[in-house]
Amino acid sequence: MAGQESGKVIAVNRKARHDYFVIEALEAGLALVGTEVKSLRAGEVNLKDAWVEVENGELYVLGMHISPYEKGNIFNRDPVRPRKLLVHRRELRRLQEQQKLQGYTLIPLQLYFKRGKVKVELGVCKGKKLYDKRADAAARDAKREIDRAMKDQRR
Repeated sequence: MAGQESGKVIAVNRKARHDYFVIEALEAGLALVGTEVKSLRAGEVNLKDAWVEVENGELYVLGMHISPYEKGNIFNRDPVRPRKLLVHRRELRRLQEQQKLQGYTLIPLQLYFKRGKVKVELGVCKGKKLYDKRADAAARDAKREIDRAMKDQRR
């Protein structure tokens, strides 16, 4: 994961990895105002129902809730307003093509600070069916049982 090596992780979208196969992950900047950054430093964000759309040749993250900053008074913005993502033009074109042709969706996987800037790890995702979720749970349980047996064997 991109945010792990260099910065403080603000929030992780665990639901995304449960509901989607993550095909590819990339980093994007996030255009915010000052009170939103202060709220993020306090960890006041929810990525659970967030997604990304392309509008007028620009990427916007929708459904991400950043709580209003306590001391922000008149400078606070709408908590769920669309926020612009900052990516290179060629990345944007490639993401648009993948989204249209292959039916993938863009989901924010995590938010983190990198050199003082807020970054978003975007996942190019494909939705899981119910049987895929069951298979993942079975594989996770099997791995847990194997690890437990290996630990007992070492003793």
